[in-house]
Amino acid sequence: MKFSRVSLALALAPCLATAAEPAGPYQASPLVITSGRQAEPISKATAAITVYDRQDIERLQAGDVLDLLARTPGVSVQRSGGRGSLSGIFIRGTSTAQSLVLVNGQRIAGSSSGTASLEQLNLDQIERIEVVRGSRSALYGSDAIGGVIQIFTRTGEQGLHPRLKVGFGTHGTWQRSLGLSGGDEQTRFDLGASLDETDGFERTNLIGSEDSAYRNKGLNLSLSHNFSDSLEAGINLLRQTGQSEYDYSLSPAQAADTDFEESTGSAYLQSKLNEYWTSRLELGHTENRQKSHDPYGGSIFNTYRDQASWLNTIAFAEHQQLLLGLDWYEDRLNSSTPFNEDSRWNKAAFIQHRYDNDQFGTELGLRHDDNQAFGSENSWNAAFTWHLNDDNDLIASYSESFRAPTFNDLYYPDDCFPGFGCTVYSNPDLKPETARSYELQWRSRLSPSSSLEVSAYRTRIEDAIVTNNALDGNQANSVDAFRPENIDRATIHGLEVALKQQLFGWRASLGYSLVDARNSSGSGNDGKRLSRRPENTFTADLDRSFGQFNVGASWLVASHSYNDLANTQEIPGYGVLGLRAGWNAPNDLRFDLKLDNLLDHDYYQANGTAFDSTTFAQVPFHYEEAGRTALVSMTWTPQL
Repeated sequence: MKFSRVSLALALAPCLATAAEPAGPYQASPLVITSGRQAEPISKATAAITVYDRQDIERLQAGDVLDLLARTPGVSVQRSGGRGSLSGIFIRGTSTAQSLVLVNGQRIAGSSSGTASLEQLNLDQIERIEVVRGSRSALYGSDAIGGVIQIFTRTGEQGLHPRLKVGFGTHGTWQRSLGLSGGDEQTRFDLGASLDETDGFERTNLIGSEDSAYRNKGLNLSLSHNFSDSLEAGINLLRQTGQSEYDYSLSPAQAADTDFEESTGSAYLQSKLNEYWTSRLELGHTENRQKSHDPYGGSIFNTYRDQASWLNTIAFAEHQQLLLGLDWYEDRLNSSTPFNEDSRWNKAAFIQHRYDNDQFGTELGLRHDDNQAFGSENSWNAAFTWHLNDDNDLIASYSESFRAPTFNDLYYPDDCFPGFGCTVYSNPDLKPETARSYELQWRSRLSPSSSLEVSAYRTRIEDAIVTNNALDGNQANSVDAFRPENIDRATIHGLEVALKQQLFGWRASLGYSLVDARNSSGSGNDGKRLSRRPENTFTADLDRSFGQFNVGASWLVASHSYNDLANTQEIPGYGVLGLRAGWNAPNDLRFDLKLDNLLDHDYYQANGTAFDSTTFAQVPFHYEEAGRTALVSMTWTPQL
């Protein structure tokens, strides 16, 4: 589907409204953490940022983390066949591995693939999600080229607050969760558990495809304690386990499944040492376990990461602040496939100075990373904020960033079959990807009930890593089809518009993104679009409350994209409409109803190739997304 810039006009149209009402609960909370790696008002954050809190999660009735991210300007999501399937996140035209994902401050991406399995996280265990768009390598190091997604698990509040939720829907879907949060002025805790199950649907259009089931069990624990006004400590634990079925890449299709476990644990100690200096020590451990079962016997990929950070915030003068920090982490790999290397460490130091007064603000940061595998990298960040008036800010920024090649990129062994030769999957000569980004933002409070954010940016990626089959869709049978290479460069230009408007009791959130991401290496694919990046996306959420009842609608439109860098495999554009309703019933009960893909539109977001056992050739197929679905749920939150 190709559509014009009419979407931009639609996004801006509500600005013409003159009616004003108090700001509603859809607005972001006043403090954010991810942009500056410390708590700060969202108005002071120099990066473009979108926040989804617990109220948003419940109001939007999002099915999973990816449902929320797909609503974010500048972010596109590509699933490989519905909920629980392998998915990709593209922030500002960068690849999935070029964006950093954190849970409670801890990196969760598997060190073998370099990607985070966000499809395996359960929203019932999540309190808040912050999506930073734009490079943050000067604070976080590798992977933060496109942006940073940070997920915060549920925390406690004063008193005792039990919760119970049960839901059921199409495709044999069941959702169950329960939890208890509470605490007093010194101690807070939250304990929650969840179980999601679905019989699924046919995830591909391959002959012989069957329904692919999905099961996810989650457990969350958080505990914090204030020993005094200046000393606080806490722990956070999150564990997700389950199984996801899928069609193995054979024709006719054959069933396969993956047992997964995602877990992260962290502990922190924060102290206000004096009037000017606050210090925070964080320790963490994450595990990503994958055990697959397929017609060839399956495989095991388990990755582990130990992490430590020391952050120091010094407010040494009025309007000025200095952030000093040290990071260390070590990755380890345990796999049924024997890699040439199975561990590496990374250590880093960073510094960032910020100044802000009534007229303008500045930010300047530098980080130095030293990695066991590829040596050292420096990352810079600079921003200037001009406070035009109390309601308008203009922000210009520049940043440098990088991404380290993964274990798969560097060390995955060749796959050899007697009589058929070997397929090459890795390249030990790969260099880290590097990028330079320029951005201009305008933030405006148009009225007490309306806000507008506009961002224009340009990112230039050097030594971008892609596989040969992505470079040329005709190389499917080549021995080097999956060998990763550094193409000279890729260039991304983009525009984002986000509008929040309240009018006559209705709350609207509209977003438009233009992403022009292209290969600019000067090779045969020069000027071709990077794979699976829609050029235009438009999202809309509309909600209103009528006493104890509330209704809402969501609309997502994405233009066409390509599955390969040669732009020979087109993925058609699509539009998806959803409706939702809720009732705050007596006795602390709430009932919700959600209808997704209301018009039962057939669409897909990714292509693949399967090996035809009769012709010994690769045949194309695409991953199916769900048609019209419904989910009814009941939530009980008794007041104790």
